[in-house]
Amino acid sequence: MTTRILTGITTTGTPHLGNYAGAIRPAIVASRQSDADSFYFLADYHALIKCDDPLRIQRSRLEIAATWLAAGLDVDRVTFYRQSDIPEIPELTWLLTCVAAKGLLNRAHAYKASVDKNVEGGEDPDAGITMGLYSYPVLMAADILMFNAHQVPVGRDQIQHVEMARDIGQRFNHLFGNGKEFFVMPEALIEESVATLPGLDGRKMSKSYDNTIPLFSGAKDMKGAISRIVTDSRAPGEAKDPDTSHLFTLYQAFSTAEQCAEFRSDLLQGLGWGEAKNRLFTLLDAQLSEPREKYLGLIERPADLEDILLAGAQKARRVATPFLEELREAVGLRSFRTVVQNADTGKKKASKGARFVSFREDDGSFRFRLLAADGEQLLLSRNFADGKAAGVVSKQLQQGGELDLRSADDRFTLWLDGACVADSPVFADAAARDSAIETLKLALAPQQD
Repeated sequence: MTTRILTGITTTGTPHLGNYAGAIRPAIVASRQSDADSFYFLADYHALIKCDDPLRIQRSRLEIAATWLAAGLDVDRVTFYRQSDIPEIPELTWLLTCVAAKGLLNRAHAYKASVDKNVEGGEDPDAGITMGLYSYPVLMAADILMFNAHQVPVGRDQIQHVEMARDIGQRFNHLFGNGKEFFVMPEALIEESVATLPGLDGRKMSKSYDNTIPLFSGAKDMKGAISRIVTDSRAPGEAKDPDTSHLFTLYQAFSTAEQCAEFRSDLLQGLGWGEAKNRLFTLLDAQLSEPREKYLGLIERPADLEDILLAGAQKARRVATPFLEELREAVGLRSFRTVVQNADTGKKKASKGARFVSFREDDGSFRFRLLAADGEQLLLSRNFADGKAAGVVSKQLQQGGELDLRSADDRFTLWLDGACVADSPVFADAAARDSAIETLKLALAPQQD
């Protein structure tokens, strides 16, 4: 079984060495698993909650996209996209907002922390709190539920996000599912072993402490940052304690077992701190020089990054667009063509529950699906230049008559006036194909009085 894994990357800063060891590197390794269907997205809508500097948002999106690609993310294996390039996300957010309980959002950790801080400072409880901050758990739920992710990698302090997504998804299923589970219930994949690297001063490496080592800055800048790592006063020749040295911790995160053992031994034998820092720089530079070149090349070619991300968005929307159409149908936002009915007799021209769903592709063309009563896709049309042309074909099919169906090994096609207008799904065998043909004929056959 393929497991769908979804990871969001907030675009509010420049990646540093701690980000790489703690999140980027292990995520890229995980994405190469054969049984994983990985979705990675730049959470730029989320960034707007935390940052009101447009230039910083713009730069961070560029740098983070370039970082992940330079670090080895294979866009042919995964789906890599910007949140803001998927218009179905904000629409789903609204659908979910309409079923999300306010009491649930009142319990969100970020909102509660902000309220507590205001109260402690004698301010109005909601001072400075935006609706973005208050309702961002619903946006996060939309990110997860849109693609029916099975697992969402999070730290222990983020489990609530996944739990709230489950609550909201269950509520939607209950209200509109009519026995169908639209949303898979996601599971939090707890990252117990996430590497937390010390910064220059020994505290957790963080931009808020200004103690970071840049990931893909030039070799000179990296060497300069490493030279500022705080060490004790032990002189060359004096034994150093590796277990209390954050310099050693950094070295350990990027070295092999053999390299680490040798470095430990040399520190115990009196290796000077200056030489130890040089060794750390040499180790990091050897590992990061090639991806650094890739990163700098991508930064200099933003149009290439744009193309990659738009291709990822198109790939993601092949999932999101038809799924949102189903959800719109479920809540009643339906096309007036959905149920075909004779105005005079009330006689339906398609079997009960069978319906046409029209949608527009990214390239501006129009298509439609014929769905059976249980939601199974019976047909997917070819592309039409405009909605009117697609509507004419779907209307013609709804009028009944002999169907021109042409079978292949594992599928069939539907023809009208000598032109192929729609395709079936791919079937496991000829028997499944022939059964689907009979289902299609029944769905399009006019009902008798």
